[in-house]
Amino acid sequence: MLTKGTKAPYFEGIDENGDTVKLTDFAGSKLVLYFYPKDSTPGCTAEACDLRDNYDRFIALGYNVLGVSRDSAASHQRFIAKYNLPFHLIADTDLTILKAYEAWGEKKMYGKVTEGTLRTTYVIDEQGVIVDAIGRVDTKNHTAQIL
Repeated sequence: MLTKGTKAPYFEGIDENGDTVKLTDFAGSKLVLYFYPKDSTPGCTAEACDLRDNYDRFIALGYNVLGVSRDSAASHQRFIAKYNLPFHLIADTDLTILKAYEAWGEKKMYGKVTEGTLRTTYVIDEQGVIVDAIGRVDTKNHTAQIL
């Protein structure tokens, strides 16, 4: 994981609408940048819905919320529509952003070692500095971990 106090790596990606989203789009505001394994799976849905249910709190405190996974833009569109998510999701199909943020790596599940998305969240301040890094995400109570 990247550590607190380091400059957030620049990223540029495509959201669910095919629009380009860049780190610099959030200059001067705070950003919750969360990485998750797969649209519409139980843990990822719980995490997204917790962020959705508390979205007004984030906005009131000056935070933007942005999710990143390796799913396609079309998958993101379905996920957003199904769960009424108020924030954008980046389709990082080539893993560029996931790797830059050290959210891609070796995982163990049921004794089997694979490579995949490491559920990770970074809170980035107005100057583009990481002020919090969360690696053990509680999907149902993620807002509480962030705030």
